[in-house]
Amino acid sequence: MVFWVFGYGSLVWNPGFEYDEKVIGFIKDYRRVFDLACIDHRGTPESPARTCTLENVEGAICWGAAYCVRGGPERERLAMEYLERRECEYDKNTRVDFYKEGEPSEPALTGVIVFTSTPDKVSNKYYLGPAPLEEMARQIATAHGPCGNNRDYLFSLERAMFAIGHEDDTVIELAKEVRRVLGAKGNGIPVEKKISGSSPAALKSHMPALQLRSLQEAVLMDS
Repeated sequence: MVFWVFGYGSLVWNPGFEYDEKVIGFIKDYRRVFDLACIDHRGTPESPARTCTLENVEGAICWGAAYCVRGGPERERLAMEYLERRECEYDKNTRVDFYKEGEPSEPALTGVIVFTSTPDKVSNKYYLGPAPLEEMARQIATAHGPCGNNRDYLFSLERAMFAIGHEDDTVIELAKEVRRVLGAKGNGIPVEKKISGSSPAALKSHMPALQLRSLQEAVLMDS
């Protein structure tokens, strides 16, 4: 048996499960939006984080990474159980076609699993919906949870999309606004220090010891 899952958020840089193959590519008719609440990883029930979900938009494309798990039903079950715990705020498992770069007309894979959410605040308690850019930026700049700061999630996604060669304008614009909020005087929020490079060693050298320990303990369940 072969199991494929598409990652468009933290799965791009931190899958957290054993896989046999990783392929960079995209899915059609979806775009990445920061409309989903996270209350157990990068936020709390009192101060929820904003994390990625997908919005169905005809003609849009969303770049990310597809992961393959081979080896039989047991390995597939373990991977799916892990992902369902990690992606607990997502209420839907959608099957999509996956396309590789340079092959936009024919899908390279079909039936790829992607975790999505119902865009309805009544039926989906985690759905925040859209908000003005500045409002989203301030929420992301201030929210934090067991896995770390919401802003680190956004900045890590920005670096990950740059690393795979497919930057997302929505991510760039939101990250720029978060940095503006962080740099504003008198708001009580620490200014982010620019880190050159994205290697684990470079990131660790700039993290406080307490924050690093917290991230190491929680990173496998990050969302």
